[in-house]
Amino acid sequence: MTSLSQQLLRRKPAPIEGVEDSHLKRSIGLFALTMIGIGGTIGTGIFYVLSGAVPIAGPAVVWSFVIGGAVAGVTALCYAELAGSVPVSGSTYSYAYTTLGEAPAMGVAACLLLEYGVSTAGVAVGWSQYVNQLLFNLFGFRIPEALSNAPEQGGIINLPAVIVIVLCGLLLLRGAGESAKANAVMVIIKIAVLLFFVAVALTGWNADHFANFAPAGFQGIVAAAGLIFFSFIGLDAVSTAGGEAKNPKRNLPLAILFALLVVVVMYVAVAISAVGAQEPGKFENQSAGLAAILEAIIGSSWPGTVVAAGAVISIFSVTLVTLYGQTRILFAMSRDGMLPPVFSRVDRRTLAPAANTMIVTAVIAVIAALVPINFLLEMTSIGTLVAFLVVSVAVIILRRRQPNLERGFTLPLHPLIPILSILGCIWIITQLRPITIIVFVVWTAVVLVFYWFYGRTHSVLGGAAAQPADVPFTSTVVQPKDGDR
Repeated sequence: MTSLSQQLLRRKPAPIEGVEDSHLKRSIGLFALTMIGIGGTIGTGIFYVLSGAVPIAGPAVVWSFVIGGAVAGVTALCYAELAGSVPVSGSTYSYAYTTLGEAPAMGVAACLLLEYGVSTAGVAVGWSQYVNQLLFNLFGFRIPEALSNAPEQGGIINLPAVIVIVLCGLLLLRGAGESAKANAVMVIIKIAVLLFFVAVALTGWNADHFANFAPAGFQGIVAAAGLIFFSFIGLDAVSTAGGEAKNPKRNLPLAILFALLVVVVMYVAVAISAVGAQEPGKFENQSAGLAAILEAIIGSSWPGTVVAAGAVISIFSVTLVTLYGQTRILFAMSRDGMLPPVFSRVDRRTLAPAANTMIVTAVIAVIAALVPINFLLEMTSIGTLVAFLVVSVAVIILRRRQPNLERGFTLPLHPLIPILSILGCIWIITQLRPITIIVFVVWTAVVLVFYWFYGRTHSVLGGAAAQPADVPFTSTVVQPKDGDR
């Protein structure tokens, strides 16, 4: 009889190349994967969060983005190695299951439910702000506050947030390939709009805006970094597509690294140009901030209208990617027996988890309708940070346990880089509000209780014969095709 500790820490073996662990369709190539990374990252973080981060850090918010990018960067390298070593759906959950064990993987799943589910609601709430700005610029009216704000903010329901989530859910029901193509188009548009913002904002440059560079000191810089860190979630989103990526050992690591480069450059460029164009004191509680900055510079509404339209498209793209990531993580958990089978049922025509998508869409739409954005963003940040931390630990463990495992990308300077990632994540977590950490701990405990009563007894791995950790999965073999590049 298996001891309790062995039961809680049983590990899934790492898969080998050519072995597929699901019935999802491999339809996403390198370019589309990179676009998923960029699409899931560039969005609310740069279009909305400056209004919350600049009042905390002042002009030094630029360094907040650099710090967030540095921590995300070393973690992205860890993700690249794991994505090339364990190319399956489920992202950090699957990595933790392979390296740390079943119970720790469920703890990570709690983080991912915050990282994806809550962030989807958060970016949808941010989307509604830009929809109102765009409607006002084009037609001279706004959606009433009662229908565009959460109850805590004086409204009844955030209807635009519900609409964007439902639209993304409907698109995902058409299949991952179709969704990835739509996302790629939206990402190209959003990059063009941000480059437009930088070009116009630089015409209003005023070096005096940087005079009181860090009014709250280094503490303020780090606190702002904690607030905006959720906006690096897209780097993780690439790895959720492991079960649908073409040639995953090669393409997943490359897509993560390409997305990181584009994201960090764009974030820093927009932050510098925004502060250079507008006094730091004007950022506080400024809805549709980037659009308002351009309107002040030009003295006309048309540049702000362009940015508002770009933000509507951009944040739609983020919502699509994070909703996609949530459904694929739940799919992986259900496939392993950690959740009911309904979450892993695949539609025969689209090869997408249809019931899963509809359930997730409905639940997140309710959250977006009723919960204010600031709380959503902080909860997303801590979920993302803990998930990043686990990835870094998993790289070290997998290197030690399976040094000969074929890797699509090998992390340089091991173990220095994962250690730096771990320290960076812990550092930023300590800067979050105590209430955020308390809620996170309570939520994780709830998920682990669910695991104890359901997942532990329904685990597919627990029902199978015990096998060594270095034996690959025994499932359908799918040979890569020449075009899967």
